[in-house]
Amino acid sequence: MYSKKLICDILEYIDNNINKDISIDELSNIFFFDKYYIMKLFKKELNITIINYINSMRIYNCLLDFKYDNQIIRIALNNGFNSLEYFSETFKNIIKVSPRVYKNFIKRNDKLSLEKIINIRISLSNLQYLKDRITAYKNNKKPEKAQIKTLTIFK
Repeated sequence: MYSKKLICDILEYIDNNINKDISIDELSNIFFFDKYYIMKLFKKELNITIINYINSMRIYNCLLDFKYDNQIIRIALNNGFNSLEYFSETFKNIIKVSPRVYKNFIKRNDKLSLEKIINIRISLSNLQYLKDRITAYKNNKKPEKAQIKTLTIFK
């Protein structure tokens, strides 16, 4: 049961500092556990690496910011990415389109291929499912199965 508390404490720390630089070494120093133990336990409990979790939550926050801001560099910096190249690479890996394509799609309703729209939907659904799964984990509840939801931008 102690390992669950440790993971919940790590999740809370990440959530509270998501816009700052977070490293595995920093987590190791804060929680007084070996970084390899923390990485292994996190992966075992949540089935995702710490870095993937951090990046996924940062991208999730970026997606929310795209509705209010059109400066990609500002969105990246405000959400904890120190490099535009790393942000773009991470964004494309998670959302399956570049930040510029996504921004244009949101702002101007640019036409995208059906494949890209489906990829975006699946990516957004996966991010929401991850967020729901983490919340369920924190609350000691069993997470629901992933569902692809139609978001308002696709209606």
